[in-house]
Amino acid sequence: MNRSAEIICVGTELLLGDILNSNAQYLAQQLAQLGIAHHYQTVVGDNVLRLKRAIAIACERSRLLIFTGGLGPTPDDLTTATIADFFDTPLVENPAVIADIEAKFARRGRGEMSANNRKQALLPQGAEVLPNGQGTAPGIIWQPRSGLIIMTFPGVPREMHDMWETTSVPYLKAQGWASSVIHSRTLKFWGVSESGLAERVAPFLELANPTVAPYAGKGIIKLRISAKAETVAAAEALIAPIEIQLRKLGGQDCFGTDDETLAHAVGILLKAQQQTLAVAESCTGGGLGKSLTAVAGSSSYFWGGIIAYDNRVKENLLGVKTDTLKKLGAVSAEVAEQMAVGVRQQLGTDWGLSVTGIAGPAGGTVDKPVGLVFIGIADAASVRHLECRFGSYRGRDWVRLMSECTALDLLRRTILSSMT
Repeated sequence: MNRSAEIICVGTELLLGDILNSNAQYLAQQLAQLGIAHHYQTVVGDNVLRLKRAIAIACERSRLLIFTGGLGPTPDDLTTATIADFFDTPLVENPAVIADIEAKFARRGRGEMSANNRKQALLPQGAEVLPNGQGTAPGIIWQPRSGLIIMTFPGVPREMHDMWETTSVPYLKAQGWASSVIHSRTLKFWGVSESGLAERVAPFLELANPTVAPYAGKGIIKLRISAKAETVAAAEALIAPIEIQLRKLGGQDCFGTDDETLAHAVGILLKAQQQTLAVAESCTGGGLGKSLTAVAGSSSYFWGGIIAYDNRVKENLLGVKTDTLKKLGAVSAEVAEQMAVGVRQQLGTDWGLSVTGIAGPAGGTVDKPVGLVFIGIADAASVRHLECRFGSYRGRDWVRLMSECTALDLLRRTILSSMT
């Protein structure tokens, strides 16, 4: 049997899509950092028979089974009891867990512990307690048979994260599971298709260590570079030369790494040039400003914005000409340019950036369909626009998101070009 881990997430709410399964993503990332092989994930509802089937399958192919969810006090929290029953092991009430739950009830002013909460102290005989420092539901670390380790965690992410980092990681390292690490860096690209980028970097997709893999989401194309080594530092040394080559091939299409956004990239450039920015928004309704202010320290270069949803705001605050609005309409290249010039002048910044368009679902015509967006950009010397057609098939939120990102990217590329 391979020395690999498997994640089993328990909860009907996950299958119904009521809750995003962020626990599986977190654990997968943590396993990669520890260099622990991880080939399977399972999501199963609150059903004893189906959970037992999932356990049976997992036991045949993995040596570390990590469960999240189903450790609470309610009847549908059945993970611990089902695991114990599967391995034909009795549940035993743990006095230390009872004392811990009672103490937490007292500290939080919740009165006496309810009878239902005693259920959380019932653990498989021989299992070690995996302490929960933030909640009342403890987990277990258990070896029910030779060569098999089981860990259970509550479904609450903050509780699970704390338990994993405080207890589980040291345990796995002590057991010799973390003999290496898998470390990754992700390069982000805008303005290129996934297939186009893959073709550009094709030779790198055949590498064994580090590996390079392309994937896409919300208009951003990513290249994940992953290296396996004894330490993070050694893995980063393997990644570094590959990253340099990929950045060179990507050119201006590459805007950042890992958690960096287009707004981060714009902020770095504005700070480096000691320049300031103001935005005028129509169809994005403040989304562009929200993206910019999500970056810590953005007040040093982003001075503010005007949400000009109504034409009267465009005229009175941004100086858009009445004749232009009447003849060409609010969604036009000329209006976008006048908005960019107007907001720059009103706020006294180096750059003005504007967005006007039809986000839908209604409001489109044959000449101006839903998804038509004009982006204006102005500095002291010039003003210009970019016409975009994002379509309507992905909905209103998609048009707004693409408008915001494309506007930021236009500013980014414009600043880069001015620096050469």
